[in-house]
Amino acid sequence: MMFRFFRRDPLDASIASLYGTIVAQARAAPFYLICGVPDTVNGRFEMVVLHTVLVLRRLEAEPVATRRLGQGVFDRFCRDMDGSLREMGVGDLAVPGKMRKIGEAFYGRQAAYGAALAALDPAALAAALARNVYGAADGSHPRAASLAAYVRAAAEGLAGQDGAMLCTALRFPDPQAVIAACEAALGESTP
Repeated sequence: MMFRFFRRDPLDASIASLYGTIVAQARAAPFYLICGVPDTVNGRFEMVVLHTVLVLRRLEAEPVATRRLGQGVFDRFCRDMDGSLREMGVGDLAVPGKMRKIGEAFYGRQAAYGAALAALDPAALAAALARNVYGAADGSHPRAASLAAYVRAAAEGLAGQDGAMLCTALRFPDPQAVIAACEAALGESTP
């Protein structure tokens, strides 16, 4: 009876793989070098949240068994954030309050990005990204449209991937290629 606590969940490897891919994509240099996402703790947090939201949104369309992965990915995200806070020196008594704020931020961004993606309005998605990723209270930032183009391409690419293969072969689009195509269409140039 007590040994059931020591059993590994068969989904652990899939969850670790999914979350590892999310974090690796969130750290891709074009977001920071081309899109101007601040290369700070907050900027990297925003990109991890953004990619986690995209994957969870995709997993919601799957049967219940696969959707369980979504909860596992979110739990992994929370453990990662908890560990990061502790590594930065946040004390044990302050961690729960900080984690509550992280949870509120995550759910707020999940709602904002989900509504903007469902609305199919590029301006709404760019405004949500400007507010959250760039910290622009007025909802505008010169690079938000490029980042929005990437987010939309990522959401569409994830929707086209086979649900059963997401665990082993999660793919995001190349941010540099998507951003360059967006800026070429807008007549802008990347720095």
